[in-house]
Amino acid sequence: MKKANKQSIDSAVPEKRTRGKVWLVGAGPSDAGLFTLKGKAVLEQAEVVVFDNLVGQGILAMIPKNARLIHVGKTSGNHPIPQEEINRILAEEALAGNRVVRLKGGDPFLFGRGGEELELLCDHNIPFEIVPGVTSAISVPAYHGIPVTHRDFCSSVHIITGHTKKNDSAEIDYAALVKLRGTLIFLMGVASLPSICKGLLEAGMESDMPAAVLERGTTAHQRRLVSTITELPKEAEKARIKTPSIIVIGQVCSLAESFHWAEDRAMGNLKIMVTRPKERSSALTAKLREYGAEVLEIPTIETDVILEDDLLRLALEKLEAFHWVAFTSPFGVNAFFQKLLEMKIDIRKLTGIKFAAIGSATRKTIEERGILVELVPEQYNGRALGEALAQRMLEAEEHSNARQVALIPRARIGTEEVLKPLDDAGLCYEDLPVYDTLEAPTGEFIWYDDSVDYVAFTSASTVRGFVQMSRDLDYTTVQAICIGDQTALEAKKYGMKCYVSEKATIESMVDCLLKLHLSKGVL
Repeated sequence: MKKANKQSIDSAVPEKRTRGKVWLVGAGPSDAGLFTLKGKAVLEQAEVVVFDNLVGQGILAMIPKNARLIHVGKTSGNHPIPQEEINRILAEEALAGNRVVRLKGGDPFLFGRGGEELELLCDHNIPFEIVPGVTSAISVPAYHGIPVTHRDFCSSVHIITGHTKKNDSAEIDYAALVKLRGTLIFLMGVASLPSICKGLLEAGMESDMPAAVLERGTTAHQRRLVSTITELPKEAEKARIKTPSIIVIGQVCSLAESFHWAEDRAMGNLKIMVTRPKERSSALTAKLREYGAEVLEIPTIETDVILEDDLLRLALEKLEAFHWVAFTSPFGVNAFFQKLLEMKIDIRKLTGIKFAAIGSATRKTIEERGILVELVPEQYNGRALGEALAQRMLEAEEHSNARQVALIPRARIGTEEVLKPLDDAGLCYEDLPVYDTLEAPTGEFIWYDDSVDYVAFTSASTVRGFVQMSRDLDYTTVQAICIGDQTALEAKKYGMKCYVSEKATIESMVDCLLKLHLSKGVL
Protein backbone atom coordinates (compact mmCIF):
# COMPACT_ATOMS: atom_id res chain seq x y z
CA MET A 1 0.00 0.00 0.00
CA LYS A 2 1.27 3.44 -0.87
CA LYS A 3 1.68 5.43 2.33
CA ALA A 4 0.52 9.04 2.56
CA ASN A 5 2.98 11.82 3.28
CA LYS A 6 3.10 12.46 7.02
CA GLN A 7 3.80 16.18 6.69
CA SER A 8 0.78 16.73 4.43
CA ILE A 9 -1.52 15.17 7.01
CA ASP A 10 -0.16 17.24 9.90
CA SER A 11 -0.27 20.48 7.94
CA ALA A 12 -3.91 19.87 7.04
CA VAL A 13 -4.89 20.38 10.69
CA PRO A 14 -4.78 24.17 11.36
CA GLU A 15 -5.47 24.11 15.11
CA LYS A 16 -4.44 20.82 16.62
CA ARG A 17 -5.62 20.22 20.19
CA THR A 18 -4.86 17.16 22.33
CA ARG A 19 -4.32 14.23 20.00
CA GLY A 20 -7.46 12.16 19.53
CA LYS A 21 -7.95 8.48 19.02
CA VAL A 22 -9.50 6.08 16.52
CA TRP A 23 -11.61 3.05 17.33
CA LEU A 24 -12.06 0.52 14.52
CA VAL A 25 -15.43 -0.98 15.43
CA GLY A 26 -17.10 -3.99 13.85
CA ALA A 27 -20.86 -3.40 13.62
CA GLY A 28 -21.76 -7.03 12.93
CA PRO A 29 -24.07 -8.30 10.17
CA SER A 30 -27.10 -5.99 10.78
CA ASP A 31 -29.13 -7.23 13.76
CA ALA A 32 -28.63 -4.62 16.48
CA GLY A 33 -28.70 -7.41 19.06
CA LEU A 34 -25.45 -8.76 17.64
CA PHE A 35 -23.58 -5.48 18.16
CA THR A 36 -21.05 -6.01 20.94
CA LEU A 37 -21.37 -4.32 24.31
CA LYS A 38 -17.94 -2.74 23.88
CA GLY A 39 -18.80 -1.51 20.40
CA LYS A 40 -21.95 0.18 21.71
CA ALA A 41 -20.11 1.76 24.64
CA VAL A 42 -17.42 3.18 22.34
CA LEU A 43 -19.98 4.44 19.81
CA GLU A 44 -21.93 6.30 22.49
CA GLN A 45 -18.80 8.37 23.26
CA ALA A 46 -17.94 9.17 19.64
CA GLU A 47 -17.40 12.71 18.40
CA VAL A 48 -16.91 11.68 14.76
CA VAL A 49 -18.35 8.54 13.15
CA VAL A 50 -17.03 7.34 9.81
CA PHE A 51 -19.37 4.64 8.52
CA ASP A 52 -20.12 2.53 5.45
CA ASN A 53 -23.18 1.07 3.72
CA LEU A 54 -23.17 -2.31 5.44
CA VAL A 55 -23.88 -0.95 8.92
CA GLY A 56 -27.44 -1.86 9.94
CA GLN A 57 -30.05 0.82 10.61
CA GLY A 58 -30.50 -0.36 14.18
CA ILE A 59 -26.84 0.36 14.90
CA LEU A 60 -26.82 3.68 13.05
CA ALA A 61 -29.69 4.71 15.33
CA MET A 62 -27.31 4.33 18.31
CA ILE A 63 -24.98 7.07 17.04
CA PRO A 64 -25.07 10.07 19.43
CA LYS A 65 -27.04 12.97 17.98
CA ASN A 66 -24.16 15.37 18.61
CA ALA A 67 -21.62 13.24 16.70
CA ARG A 68 -20.45 14.42 13.29
CA LEU A 69 -21.12 11.85 10.56
CA ILE A 70 -18.93 11.05 7.59
CA HIS A 71 -20.41 8.58 5.11
CA VAL A 72 -17.79 6.69 3.14
CA GLY A 73 -20.09 3.96 1.84
CA LYS A 74 -18.82 1.64 -0.86
CA THR A 75 -20.76 -0.92 -2.84
CA SER A 76 -19.66 -3.48 -5.38
CA GLY A 77 -18.40 -1.62 -8.44
CA ASN A 78 -19.04 1.79 -6.87
CA HIS A 79 -16.35 3.35 -4.68
CA PRO A 80 -17.18 7.08 -4.45
CA ILE A 81 -14.54 7.61 -1.75
CA PRO A 82 -11.23 5.82 -2.38
CA GLN A 83 -9.71 3.80 0.43
CA GLU A 84 -6.73 6.16 0.60
CA GLU A 85 -9.10 9.06 1.25
CA ILE A 86 -10.83 7.14 4.06
CA ASN A 87 -7.44 6.49 5.64
CA ARG A 88 -6.61 10.20 5.42
CA ILE A 89 -9.96 11.21 6.98
CA LEU A 90 -9.33 9.00 10.00
CA ALA A 91 -5.85 10.40 10.54
CA GLU A 92 -6.87 14.04 10.13
CA GLU A 93 -9.86 13.76 12.44
CA ALA A 94 -7.78 12.10 15.14
CA LEU A 95 -4.97 14.65 14.76
CA ALA A 96 -7.61 17.36 15.27
CA GLY A 97 -8.21 15.85 18.71
CA ASN A 98 -11.44 13.96 18.05
CA ARG A 99 -12.71 10.63 19.35
CA VAL A 100 -13.18 8.90 16.00
CA VAL A 101 -15.19 5.71 15.49
CA ARG A 102 -14.68 3.94 12.21
CA LEU A 103 -17.86 1.86 12.05
CA LYS A 104 -17.61 -1.06 9.64
CA GLY A 105 -20.09 -3.80 8.79
CA GLY A 106 -19.17 -7.26 10.06
CA ASP A 107 -15.65 -7.48 11.48
CA PRO A 108 -13.07 -4.84 10.49
CA PHE A 109 -10.29 -7.38 9.99
CA LEU A 110 -12.23 -9.82 7.80
CA PHE A 111 -12.13 -8.40 4.26
CA GLY A 112 -12.86 -5.03 5.84
CA ARG A 113 -9.50 -3.45 4.94
CA GLY A 114 -9.06 -2.59 8.59
CA GLY A 115 -5.36 -3.29 8.39
CA GLU A 116 -4.92 -0.71 5.64
CA GLU A 117 -6.70 1.92 7.72
CA LEU A 118 -4.30 1.35 10.60
CA GLU A 119 -1.12 1.90 8.60
CA LEU A 120 -1.49 5.66 8.31
CA LEU A 121 -2.46 5.88 11.98
CA CYS A 122 0.73 4.02 12.91
CA ASP A 123 2.81 6.35 10.70
CA HIS A 124 1.55 9.32 12.71
CA ASN A 125 1.61 7.65 16.14
CA ILE A 126 -2.14 8.05 16.46
CA PRO A 127 -3.55 5.83 19.22
CA PHE A 128 -6.20 3.33 18.20
CA GLU A 129 -8.20 0.34 19.41
CA ILE A 130 -9.82 -2.55 17.59
CA VAL A 131 -13.30 -3.67 18.60
CA PRO A 132 -14.01 -6.92 16.74
CA GLY A 133 -17.46 -7.50 15.33
CA VAL A 134 -19.61 -10.58 14.71
CA THR A 135 -18.80 -11.68 11.18
CA SER A 136 -21.56 -12.40 8.66
CA ALA A 137 -19.61 -15.49 7.60
CA ILE A 138 -20.73 -17.27 10.77
CA SER A 139 -23.83 -15.36 11.91
CA VAL A 140 -25.77 -15.21 8.65
CA PRO A 141 -25.67 -18.99 8.06
CA ALA A 142 -26.65 -19.45 11.73
CA TYR A 143 -29.74 -17.25 11.24
CA HIS A 144 -30.69 -19.52 8.34
CA GLY A 145 -30.17 -22.74 10.28
CA ILE A 146 -26.86 -23.62 8.61
CA PRO A 147 -24.03 -24.59 10.97
CA VAL A 148 -20.76 -23.86 9.19
CA THR A 149 -19.24 -27.02 10.69
CA HIS A 150 -20.84 -30.33 11.61
CA ARG A 151 -18.88 -33.44 12.47
CA ASP A 152 -21.06 -35.62 10.23
CA PHE A 153 -20.15 -33.51 7.20
CA CYS A 154 -16.96 -31.48 7.67
CA SER A 155 -14.38 -30.38 10.19
CA SER A 156 -13.24 -27.09 8.68
CA VAL A 157 -14.66 -23.83 7.35
CA HIS A 158 -12.96 -21.54 4.84
CA ILE A 159 -13.85 -17.91 4.21
CA ILE A 160 -13.04 -16.49 0.80
CA THR A 161 -13.65 -13.10 -0.74
CA GLY A 162 -15.73 -13.44 -3.90
CA HIS A 163 -14.97 -9.90 -4.96
CA THR A 164 -12.12 -10.30 -7.40
CA LYS A 165 -10.44 -7.93 -9.82
CA LYS A 166 -11.92 -7.58 -13.28
CA ASN A 167 -10.85 -10.32 -15.69
CA ASP A 168 -8.91 -12.07 -12.96
CA SER A 169 -10.45 -15.35 -11.85
CA ALA A 170 -7.09 -16.90 -11.03
CA GLU A 171 -6.97 -15.33 -7.54
CA ILE A 172 -9.06 -18.22 -6.17
CA ASP A 173 -7.37 -21.61 -6.16
CA TYR A 174 -10.49 -23.69 -6.71
CA ALA A 175 -8.61 -26.98 -6.84
CA ALA A 176 -7.15 -26.37 -3.39
CA LEU A 177 -10.55 -25.47 -2.00
CA VAL A 178 -12.15 -28.63 -3.36
CA LYS A 179 -9.42 -30.78 -1.81
CA LEU A 180 -10.08 -29.26 1.64
CA ARG A 181 -13.58 -30.78 1.69
CA GLY A 182 -14.75 -28.18 4.18
CA THR A 183 -17.54 -25.62 4.17
CA LEU A 184 -16.79 -22.74 1.82
CA ILE A 185 -18.08 -19.25 2.64
CA PHE A 186 -17.80 -16.61 -0.07
CA LEU A 187 -18.32 -13.01 1.00
CA MET A 188 -19.07 -10.23 -1.51
CA GLY A 189 -19.48 -12.86 -4.21
CA VAL A 190 -23.02 -12.53 -5.61
CA ALA A 191 -21.85 -10.90 -8.84
CA SER A 192 -19.26 -13.65 -9.21
CA LEU A 193 -21.61 -16.54 -8.32
CA PRO A 194 -21.61 -18.14 -11.82
CA SER A 195 -17.81 -18.06 -12.09
CA ILE A 196 -17.37 -19.35 -8.51
CA CYS A 197 -19.64 -22.35 -9.09
CA LYS A 198 -18.07 -22.99 -12.49
CA GLY A 199 -14.56 -22.87 -11.03
CA LEU A 200 -15.42 -25.35 -8.26
CA LEU A 201 -17.12 -27.76 -10.66
CA GLU A 202 -14.19 -27.67 -13.08
CA ALA A 203 -11.88 -28.35 -10.11
CA GLY A 204 -13.74 -31.57 -9.39
CA MET A 205 -16.46 -30.70 -6.86
CA GLU A 206 -19.49 -33.02 -6.98
CA SER A 207 -22.23 -31.56 -9.18
CA ASP A 208 -24.91 -32.24 -6.54
CA MET A 209 -23.00 -30.55 -3.69
CA PRO A 210 -25.53 -28.55 -1.61
CA ALA A 211 -25.08 -24.81 -1.94
CA ALA A 212 -26.93 -21.75 -0.69
CA VAL A 213 -27.07 -18.03 -1.23
CA LEU A 214 -28.26 -16.02 1.79
CA GLU A 215 -29.61 -12.51 1.25
CA ARG A 216 -29.92 -9.73 3.89
CA GLY A 217 -29.01 -12.13 6.67
CA THR A 218 -30.09 -11.42 10.29
CA THR A 219 -32.76 -8.92 9.13
CA ALA A 220 -36.52 -9.41 9.17
CA HIS A 221 -36.55 -9.87 5.41
CA GLN A 222 -33.67 -12.27 4.99
CA ARG A 223 -34.00 -14.76 2.14
CA ARG A 224 -32.48 -18.20 1.73
CA LEU A 225 -32.04 -20.12 -1.51
CA VAL A 226 -30.72 -23.66 -1.11
CA SER A 227 -29.90 -25.71 -4.19
CA THR A 228 -26.93 -27.55 -5.68
CA ILE A 229 -23.74 -25.97 -6.88
CA THR A 230 -24.84 -26.76 -10.45
CA GLU A 231 -28.26 -25.12 -10.24
CA LEU A 232 -27.59 -22.31 -7.77
CA PRO A 233 -26.49 -19.60 -10.29
CA LYS A 234 -29.56 -20.10 -12.45
CA GLU A 235 -31.95 -20.18 -9.49
CA ALA A 236 -30.34 -17.13 -7.88
CA GLU A 237 -30.80 -15.16 -11.09
CA LYS A 238 -34.43 -16.27 -11.30
CA ALA A 239 -35.02 -15.24 -7.68
CA ARG A 240 -33.27 -11.90 -8.32
CA ILE A 241 -30.93 -12.30 -5.37
CA LYS A 242 -29.22 -9.03 -4.51
CA THR A 243 -26.48 -7.77 -2.24
CA PRO A 244 -25.73 -7.97 0.58
CA SER A 245 -25.62 -11.76 0.28
CA ILE A 246 -23.19 -14.51 1.10
CA ILE A 247 -22.61 -17.87 -0.59
CA VAL A 248 -22.29 -21.10 1.39
CA ILE A 249 -21.14 -24.32 -0.30
CA GLY A 250 -21.00 -27.64 1.49
CA GLN A 251 -23.04 -30.51 2.87
CA VAL A 252 -24.09 -28.39 5.87
CA CYS A 253 -26.46 -26.43 3.59
CA SER A 254 -28.80 -29.42 3.59
CA LEU A 255 -29.44 -28.87 7.31
CA ALA A 256 -31.28 -25.57 6.74
CA GLU A 257 -34.51 -27.42 6.01
CA SER A 258 -34.47 -28.88 9.53
CA PHE A 259 -32.63 -26.18 11.45
CA HIS A 260 -34.25 -22.97 10.18
CA TRP A 261 -35.59 -20.89 13.07
CA ALA A 262 -35.40 -17.11 12.60
CA GLU A 263 -38.45 -16.82 10.35
CA ASP A 264 -40.39 -19.28 12.54
CA ARG A 265 -40.70 -16.82 15.43
CA ALA A 266 -44.08 -15.11 15.85
CA MET A 267 -42.77 -11.83 14.38
CA GLY A 268 -39.64 -13.24 12.79
CA ASN A 269 -40.28 -11.60 9.43
CA LEU A 270 -41.47 -8.20 10.68
CA LYS A 271 -39.54 -4.95 10.87
CA ILE A 272 -41.17 -2.43 13.18
CA MET A 273 -40.23 1.19 13.71
CA VAL A 274 -40.76 2.39 17.29
CA THR A 275 -41.23 6.16 17.61
CA ARG A 276 -41.42 6.60 21.38
CA PRO A 277 -38.86 8.85 23.10
CA LYS A 278 -35.73 6.85 23.81
CA GLU A 279 -36.21 6.77 27.58
CA ARG A 280 -39.66 5.21 27.15
CA SER A 281 -39.08 2.81 24.24
CA SER A 282 -37.33 -0.06 26.01
CA ALA A 283 -40.46 -1.93 27.19
CA LEU A 284 -42.09 -1.96 23.76
CA THR A 285 -38.83 -2.81 22.02
CA ALA A 286 -38.13 -5.69 24.42
CA LYS A 287 -41.61 -7.17 23.86
CA LEU A 288 -41.31 -6.99 20.08
CA ARG A 289 -37.82 -8.48 20.04
CA GLU A 290 -39.00 -11.26 22.32
CA TYR A 291 -41.33 -12.28 19.49
CA GLY A 292 -38.48 -12.07 16.97
CA ALA A 293 -39.22 -8.73 15.32
CA GLU A 294 -36.48 -6.52 13.93
CA VAL A 295 -36.97 -3.26 15.81
CA LEU A 296 -35.79 0.13 14.63
CA GLU A 297 -35.84 2.61 17.53
CA ILE A 298 -36.23 6.08 16.05
CA PRO A 299 -37.66 8.58 18.56
CA THR A 300 -39.71 11.17 16.68
CA ILE A 301 -40.20 13.41 19.73
CA GLU A 302 -38.14 14.52 22.68
CA THR A 303 -39.22 15.86 26.05
CA ASP A 304 -37.67 18.85 27.76
CA VAL A 305 -38.45 19.57 31.41
CA ILE A 306 -39.52 23.15 32.13
CA LEU A 307 -37.35 24.17 35.07
CA GLU A 308 -37.43 27.98 34.91
CA ASP A 309 -41.12 28.90 35.12
CA ASP A 310 -42.78 31.25 37.62
CA LEU A 311 -46.18 29.56 37.34
CA LEU A 312 -44.62 26.20 38.11
CA ARG A 313 -42.74 27.59 41.10
CA LEU A 314 -45.83 29.32 42.51
CA ALA A 315 -47.97 26.20 42.10
CA LEU A 316 -45.47 24.03 43.96
CA GLU A 317 -45.11 26.57 46.74
CA LYS A 318 -48.85 26.28 47.51
CA LEU A 319 -49.26 22.51 47.34
CA GLU A 320 -51.49 22.56 50.42
CA ALA A 321 -54.18 24.27 48.27
CA PHE A 322 -54.65 21.19 46.08
CA HIS A 323 -56.76 18.11 46.81
CA TRP A 324 -55.81 16.15 43.71
CA VAL A 325 -52.75 15.85 41.46
CA ALA A 326 -53.60 14.23 38.12
CA PHE A 327 -50.90 13.07 35.71
CA THR A 328 -51.41 12.42 32.01
CA SER A 329 -48.03 10.77 31.31
CA PRO A 330 -44.92 9.36 32.98
CA PHE A 331 -43.01 12.40 31.65
CA GLY A 332 -45.24 14.67 33.72
CA VAL A 333 -44.58 12.59 36.83
CA ASN A 334 -40.81 12.74 36.39
CA ALA A 335 -40.80 16.46 35.59
CA PHE A 336 -43.01 17.25 38.60
CA PHE A 337 -40.80 15.42 41.08
CA GLN A 338 -37.65 16.77 39.46
CA LYS A 339 -38.91 20.29 40.10
CA LEU A 340 -39.81 19.43 43.70
CA LEU A 341 -36.24 18.25 44.24
CA GLU A 342 -34.77 21.31 42.58
CA MET A 343 -36.86 23.62 44.80
CA LYS A 344 -35.97 21.52 47.86
CA ILE A 345 -39.65 20.90 48.61
CA ASP A 346 -40.07 17.97 50.99
CA ILE A 347 -42.19 15.18 49.49
CA ARG A 348 -44.06 15.04 52.81
CA LYS A 349 -45.87 18.23 51.74
CA LEU A 350 -47.91 15.95 49.48
CA THR A 351 -49.53 14.35 52.53
CA GLY A 352 -53.31 14.31 52.15
CA ILE A 353 -53.28 14.95 48.41
CA LYS A 354 -54.89 12.25 46.23
CA PHE A 355 -53.22 11.12 43.02
CA ALA A 356 -54.77 10.22 39.66
CA ALA A 357 -53.07 8.66 36.63
CA ILE A 358 -54.17 8.34 33.02
CA GLY A 359 -53.06 4.70 32.75
CA SER A 360 -51.02 1.84 34.10
CA ALA A 361 -47.61 3.14 32.98
CA THR A 362 -48.21 6.52 34.61
CA ARG A 363 -49.51 4.84 37.77
CA LYS A 364 -46.40 2.68 37.93
CA THR A 365 -44.15 5.74 37.62
CA ILE A 366 -45.98 7.44 40.51
CA GLU A 367 -46.00 4.38 42.75
CA GLU A 368 -42.28 3.81 42.19
CA ARG A 369 -41.88 6.96 44.30
CA GLY A 370 -43.80 5.38 47.18
CA ILE A 371 -47.10 7.14 46.52
CA LEU A 372 -50.27 5.10 45.97
CA VAL A 373 -52.64 6.16 43.19
CA GLU A 374 -56.33 6.52 44.08
CA LEU A 375 -57.74 6.92 40.57
CA VAL A 376 -57.05 5.30 37.20
CA PRO A 377 -59.85 5.39 34.58
CA GLU A 378 -61.02 2.17 32.92
CA GLN A 379 -60.07 3.59 29.53
CA TYR A 380 -56.57 5.02 29.32
CA ASN A 381 -57.19 8.36 27.61
CA GLY A 382 -57.52 12.03 28.49
CA ARG A 383 -61.29 12.29 28.33
CA ALA A 384 -61.78 9.24 30.56
CA LEU A 385 -59.33 10.66 33.10
CA GLY A 386 -61.09 14.03 33.07
CA GLU A 387 -64.53 12.45 33.50
CA ALA A 388 -63.42 10.15 36.34
CA LEU A 389 -61.62 12.97 38.13
CA ALA A 390 -64.62 15.31 37.75
CA GLN A 391 -66.92 12.68 39.25
CA ARG A 392 -64.66 12.09 42.26
CA MET A 393 -64.23 15.82 42.88
CA LEU A 394 -67.98 16.48 42.69
CA GLU A 395 -68.62 13.65 45.14
CA ALA A 396 -66.03 15.09 47.55
CA GLU A 397 -67.51 18.59 47.28
CA GLU A 398 -71.00 17.29 48.01
CA HIS A 399 -69.78 15.29 50.98
CA SER A 400 -67.60 18.01 52.54
CA ASN A 401 -69.45 21.07 51.25
CA ALA A 402 -66.02 22.49 50.38
CA ARG A 403 -64.41 23.44 47.09
CA GLN A 404 -62.04 20.84 45.57
CA VAL A 405 -59.00 21.93 43.55
CA ALA A 406 -56.92 19.77 41.19
CA LEU A 407 -53.39 20.27 39.89
CA ILE A 408 -52.71 18.80 36.45
CA PRO A 409 -48.97 18.75 35.61
CA ARG A 410 -48.60 17.90 31.91
CA ALA A 411 -47.13 18.96 28.57
CA ARG A 412 -47.26 22.63 27.65
CA ILE A 413 -49.13 21.70 24.47
CA GLY A 414 -51.47 18.80 25.20
CA THR A 415 -54.95 17.58 24.39
CA GLU A 416 -57.85 19.55 25.87
CA GLU A 417 -59.83 16.33 26.31
CA VAL A 418 -58.74 15.96 29.92
CA LEU A 419 -59.86 19.50 30.83
CA LYS A 420 -63.28 19.61 29.16
CA PRO A 421 -65.14 17.44 31.74
CA LEU A 422 -63.72 19.61 34.53
CA ASP A 423 -64.83 22.79 32.76
CA ASP A 424 -68.28 21.36 32.06
CA ALA A 425 -68.68 20.52 35.75
CA GLY A 426 -67.50 23.98 36.83
CA LEU A 427 -64.66 22.54 38.85
CA CYS A 428 -61.50 24.35 39.90
CA TYR A 429 -58.15 23.19 38.61
CA GLU A 430 -54.71 24.45 37.62
CA ASP A 431 -53.36 23.32 34.25
CA LEU A 432 -49.63 23.31 34.90
CA PRO A 433 -47.08 22.89 32.07
CA VAL A 434 -44.06 20.94 33.36
CA TYR A 435 -42.47 19.77 30.11
CA ASP A 436 -42.33 20.55 26.42
CA THR A 437 -42.77 17.98 23.68
CA LEU A 438 -40.34 18.70 20.86
CA GLU A 439 -39.88 17.17 17.45
CA ALA A 440 -36.72 15.09 17.33
CA PRO A 441 -33.98 16.34 14.97
CA THR A 442 -34.33 14.82 11.51
CA GLY A 443 -30.62 14.03 11.22
CA GLU A 444 -28.93 12.78 8.06
CA PHE A 445 -30.65 9.41 7.69
CA ILE A 446 -33.85 8.41 5.96
CA TRP A 447 -35.19 5.93 8.47
CA TYR A 448 -38.48 4.87 6.95
CA ASP A 449 -38.30 2.84 3.74
CA ASP A 450 -40.08 -0.10 2.16
CA SER A 451 -38.31 -2.52 4.50
CA VAL A 452 -40.39 -1.23 7.45
CA ASP A 453 -43.61 -3.21 7.87
CA TYR A 454 -45.27 -1.23 10.68
CA VAL A 455 -44.69 2.00 12.58
CA ALA A 456 -45.70 1.99 16.27
CA PHE A 457 -47.15 5.27 17.57
CA THR A 458 -47.84 5.83 21.27
CA SER A 459 -49.21 9.38 21.04
CA ALA A 460 -50.44 11.94 18.56
CA SER A 461 -47.20 13.87 19.07
CA THR A 462 -45.13 10.87 17.91
CA VAL A 463 -47.20 10.87 14.70
CA ARG A 464 -46.52 14.57 14.13
CA GLY A 465 -42.83 14.06 14.81
CA PHE A 466 -42.72 11.18 12.31
CA VAL A 467 -44.36 13.35 9.65
CA GLN A 468 -41.82 16.12 10.18
CA MET A 469 -39.00 13.59 10.02
CA SER A 470 -40.31 12.07 6.76
CA ARG A 471 -41.63 15.06 4.85
CA ASP A 472 -41.33 13.66 1.33
CA LEU A 473 -43.00 10.35 2.19
CA ASP A 474 -46.23 9.05 0.72
CA TYR A 475 -47.93 8.47 4.08
CA THR A 476 -50.55 6.16 2.57
CA THR A 477 -47.81 3.51 2.46
CA VAL A 478 -47.43 3.59 6.26
CA GLN A 479 -49.12 0.90 8.34
CA ALA A 480 -49.57 2.47 11.77
CA ILE A 481 -50.07 0.61 15.05
CA CYS A 482 -51.71 3.19 17.33
CA ILE A 483 -52.10 3.06 21.10
CA GLY A 484 -55.50 4.81 21.12
CA ASP A 485 -58.15 6.63 19.13
CA GLN A 486 -56.55 10.07 19.48
CA THR A 487 -53.28 8.74 18.12
CA ALA A 488 -55.09 6.99 15.26
CA LEU A 489 -57.05 10.15 14.46
CA GLU A 490 -53.80 12.04 14.00
CA ALA A 491 -52.31 9.29 11.81
CA LYS A 492 -55.44 9.18 9.64
CA LYS A 493 -55.05 12.88 8.87
CA TYR A 494 -52.09 11.92 6.71
CA GLY A 495 -53.73 8.91 5.08
CA MET A 496 -51.92 6.25 7.10
CA LYS A 497 -53.56 2.84 7.39
CA CYS A 498 -54.29 2.55 11.11
CA TYR A 499 -54.71 -0.36 13.50
CA VAL A 500 -55.72 0.57 17.08
CA SER A 501 -54.88 -1.46 20.16
CA GLU A 502 -57.84 -2.43 22.35
CA LYS A 503 -56.23 -0.80 25.40
CA ALA A 504 -53.77 2.04 25.73
CA THR A 505 -50.96 -0.23 26.93
CA ILE A 506 -47.75 -1.60 25.47
CA GLU A 507 -49.01 -5.16 25.95
CA SER A 508 -52.17 -4.36 23.98
CA MET A 509 -50.14 -2.84 21.14
CA VAL A 510 -48.09 -6.02 20.90
CA ASP A 511 -51.26 -8.14 20.97
CA CYS A 512 -52.68 -5.98 18.16
CA LEU A 513 -49.63 -6.71 16.04
CA LEU A 514 -49.79 -10.43 16.76
CA LYS A 515 -53.47 -10.64 15.83
CA LEU A 516 -52.92 -8.57 12.71
CA HIS A 517 -50.01 -10.76 11.66
CA LEU A 518 -52.09 -13.88 12.27
CA SER A 519 -55.06 -12.52 10.31
CA LYS A 520 -52.83 -11.99 7.29
CA GLY A 521 -51.97 -15.68 7.32
CA VAL A 522 -48.33 -15.19 8.18
CA LEU A 523 -48.28 -17.28 11.34
